[in-house]
Amino acid sequence: MPSPQAPARQADRLYHDLLAPAQTRELRDRVRKIAADVVAPVARRIANGDERVDGFPRDVFDGLASAGLYRVPFTAEVGGDGLEHPVTATAVAIEELAYHSSSIAAVFDVHCILAGNVLTHGTAAQQQRWLRPVAEGTMVGAFATTEPEASSDLSPQAIRTVAVQHGDTWILNGRKRWISNSPVAGFIVTLARTGDRLSMFIVDTTLPGVRVGEPDQKMGNRGQLTADVWFDNVELTTDSLLGGEQGHGLRHALATLTLGRIGIAAAGVGMAQAAFDHTVAHLSTREAFGRKLAANQHWQFLMADRATEIENARNLYLKAALRRDDGEIFPEPEASMAKFYGSRLAVDMARDAVQAFGGLGFARELSADGTPGPVEAIYRATAKSVRSTKAPTKS
Repeated sequence: MPSPQAPARQADRLYHDLLAPAQTRELRDRVRKIAADVVAPVARRIANGDERVDGFPRDVFDGLASAGLYRVPFTAEVGGDGLEHPVTATAVAIEELAYHSSSIAAVFDVHCILAGNVLTHGTAAQQQRWLRPVAEGTMVGAFATTEPEASSDLSPQAIRTVAVQHGDTWILNGRKRWISNSPVAGFIVTLARTGDRLSMFIVDTTLPGVRVGEPDQKMGNRGQLTADVWFDNVELTTDSLLGGEQGHGLRHALATLTLGRIGIAAAGVGMAQAAFDHTVAHLSTREAFGRKLAANQHWQFLMADRATEIENARNLYLKAALRRDDGEIFPEPEASMAKFYGSRLAVDMARDAVQAFGGLGFARELSADGTPGPVEAIYRATAKSVRSTKAPTKS
């Protein structure tokens, strides 16, 4: 299955990074090479796959693990790289992965930012048991807040998943929805009601009573498997309670989801940049009515607008990430601004790319010669950006 020819990277010509530290800029170069070697060759297979048939892109997940990419967000104490600006580095990594595959960027985001980051609120023993395998990439992590009747509403009144303490154990019952990575996860960090407050539990998916449903079939992001998860009288030991204390679940969840906004913003920039680069290459080579499409003022003005917006979107997520690295647990309003702006831009730029390519923009593949459609998968993937923008606390 041939892939669209890689276009020239316009960001290298147009964008001048005056925000990211030198260590982060060096990491961007490293991740770009890893993504080109591991993700790009199979990105089209993932984008056009069927979640229930093709399943989890284990080859790519393991390839990123071998390259040490899951170590980027974490401290050396749990097997991470111990970077000075780990959030900024993680966001940059997500952008570079999303440039080739929104699915892989989402898998990385959920594994590292959601499941991985929330474990940093755990005890030292919990971090060694669960976070170290996340950094090594030997176990896939998942994070569960959303429920069928409670998506963005994470109040104790809305959450139906309940954990009741009986002596030295907790009994967990409930159902979660849209849980990314759950079909292959070794553990799911789960938000549950404990009395009149919320707590988080690290749930081993091999425990009796844990059931993960069939993967959902989605318009885009088909390599990011999501599914419902049921908990039926799951017996948890006391060391499953995140941090060893009750009642801190909502704060841990919100802090993690704020960080997740930065990751979604970075993914939006990666998708927008890919669509932009493909469009520039097409406008510069395609002729109509005796001249290049790029000679038309409509496209000149539009692409100038989009280049400016990509610049702004990238700066926004970098600013939010740097604030988080500086110790601000809730770097608002920049995190929300970056998520909204980057997500919307991904949709707008992908739509423009489809228009620029005409029929080929709408096509997945031409039957006559196997020519792949270069941008339709990006357009499908941006549908998730719309959902994420409208519901900022979905898992």
